[in-house]
Amino acid sequence: MVERLPHPDGFRLILTPNRSLSWHGNVRIWAALFVLSALIATGFTLIGAWVIIPFAGLELVALACGIYLTSRACQRQEVLSFSRDDIHLEKGRKRKQAEWTLPTRYARLRIQSPPHPFTPAKLSLTHRDTEVSIGGFLNIEDTEKLIGLLEQNGLMIEHKEPDPQIGLWF
Repeated sequence: MVERLPHPDGFRLILTPNRSLSWHGNVRIWAALFVLSALIATGFTLIGAWVIIPFAGLELVALACGIYLTSRACQRQEVLSFSRDDIHLEKGRKRKQAEWTLPTRYARLRIQSPPHPFTPAKLSLTHRDTEVSIGGFLNIEDTEKLIGLLEQNGLMIEHKEPDPQIGLWF
C-alpha cells in the first residue's frame, strides 16, 4: 500500500505490504482450525486411531509458525520523505532499522522491468555508488502508483531491462 502524507518541506510516502487480516483475525482463524482439528482427532481417537493426535498437533504447530512468520513479515514498512534538498528513506519493522539520505537533485529511480508480466518491476533509488531497493513487497498496482508519484514530483527515472535468466523456464 502506498500512502502519501504532507511533510513540512515536501511530502512523505509510507509503503507497507497489503495485509488482509489483523493479528487478532489470524489468531481467530487458527483457533477455529484448532477446534476443528481437535474434534476430528478426538473422533479418530475414539475409534482407535490414536496415532492421529501427534500429526494433528504437528500440523497445528506448523500452521501457527506460518501465520506468525507471515504476520511478522507484513509489519515491514518503508518511509520516503522528500524535501527540496534530500530524499530520506527509512526501513524497518515496528522501529527504524536502516536509513539512507540521498540528494534530491542527483538521485534517480531505477526501474528494472519484470521478467514476467505478472510480477511487479523492481525499484531502487540510486546515487553514485549507493543503490537502495524500495517497495519490494508492493504488488503491481501499488508499484505503478509509486512510480507515478515519484515521476510527477520530479525524480529522474532510469529504465533497465531484466537480467537474462538461464534455467528451465525461459
